[in-house]
Amino acid sequence: QVQLVESGGGLVQPGGSLRLSCVASGTIFRIYDMGWYRQAPGSSREVVALISNGGSTNYADSVKGRFTIFRDNAKKMVYLEMNSLKPEDTAVYYCNTRSGTFSWGQGTQVTVSS
Repeated sequence: QVQLVESGGGLVQPGGSLRLSCVASGTIFRIYDMGWYRQAPGSSREVVALISNGGSTNYADSVKGRFTIFRDNAKKMVYLEMNSLKPEDTAVYYCNTRSGTFSWGQGTQVTVSS
């Protein structure tokens, strides 16, 4: 059974930075395209960033130039480096495959507020 566990969220002031981490257990991690998603209160879940199994990346327009997704296949981990955070980045952040193959984890809360 595959388990996704996200961590690294917290409260940060506008303009601040955070690094989110996600570890995937119980799967051949390297074969999957992975992504970070977020869900703000009252909104549907949206894709933030994607990384292919070969390392190609794509970003939502709202985070381009501010967020960076990268992965470590040996550790079965995917990361999201978030800089220049804005209040509108406040959400619960999740990781999963590009197609949402696995059960969603608990996510990690990111709150951007002064």
